[in-house]
Amino acid sequence: MEVTIFEHKAKPRLSDMVHFNFLRKKSFGIDLGNNNTLVSDGQKLLVAQPSCIVLDKVRDTVRAVGADAYDMFEKTHHDLKHVKPLRGGVIADYSSATKMIAGMIQKACGNKSFLDRYENIITGVPYNTTNVERRALKATFEQFNAANVHLVFEPIAAAIGMDLDIAQPEGHMVVDIGGGITEIAVISLSGIACFQSLKVSGDAMDEEIQHYFRRTYNMAIGLRTAEQVKVNVGSVLEESKTTRSMIVRGKDLLRGIPVTRQTDNREIAAVLEKSVSAIELGIVQTLEKCPPELAGDIYNSGIYLTGGNAMLNGLKERFERKFHLPIHIDDNCLTSVSKGLAKAVANPKKYKPVLVD
Repeated sequence: MEVTIFEHKAKPRLSDMVHFNFLRKKSFGIDLGNNNTLVSDGQKLLVAQPSCIVLDKVRDTVRAVGADAYDMFEKTHHDLKHVKPLRGGVIADYSSATKMIAGMIQKACGNKSFLDRYENIITGVPYNTTNVERRALKATFEQFNAANVHLVFEPIAAAIGMDLDIAQPEGHMVVDIGGGITEIAVISLSGIACFQSLKVSGDAMDEEIQHYFRRTYNMAIGLRTAEQVKVNVGSVLEESKTTRSMIVRGKDLLRGIPVTRQTDNREIAAVLEKSVSAIELGIVQTLEKCPPELAGDIYNSGIYLTGGNAMLNGLKERFERKFHLPIHIDDNCLTSVSKGLAKAVANPKKYKPVLVD
């Protein structure tokens, strides 16, 4: 008679299962901007959406995050609250920022399980932030129970994203024209030697366009419309050879009825003149404070522009005419900081000198 032998297989222990999950810890870098939030891992960009959230005040829940919330901008009723949690590059509404970040990470990584663990979270932060502001930013990531949460100054992250060798004793000037602030930094030996921060930025330009239509045409337009005007026909050269125009829709302040008006790039260039001149002055002041040896490096390497508003038509030509220096604009201005953070996530040991705890 044959005897069948059953092989005994030990059941996996819970400790082994948990250990296996720990081995698959996630890491990500997140670029929190006034207008856009970008989430990336070490290889690719996972999420790039507007920094907006819509809250349902009646049910005390989150109604929409990111692009869905931006579609509701200036169109919500009294039961809904539209919030942009960041202002001037820092968190202005802690509660809303925490919920928005959770929603962005969910879009990037899917629904969070109780077994999920995060190894490294690296986020950008403006250079001139206070210790209190940095602690508030790090506190918004406590919900993820990460092993390590690091900050990287955004000008440095942008330089890394543009493939500049910041570790060498060579000066690089980076001008990051973002949504909330403009940061001008001279970087050498993985640190910032000279720095200037300006409140002139994309949001300020949008407000200038909005106020211009109100003053000149008695026409009210929303900030979202003003941003579209800047993106579509925004320019910094009044003497442009080509003319681009668009129809702007708004409300007549005297009669209260919907109206339209046509504008073009030359008209908007005059509106943006004050803001662009302020950025030019900031660059000059930074160069004045720059040590001579680093200034010599900048004379050879030029100025590197990044940030969404570096894409304004004619900016490269105007700066070259003004400073007589080579001007380099990143091909992907919106993702420079995010690419730098992704490199830090992929190799945190290499970029340890620029990580701020």
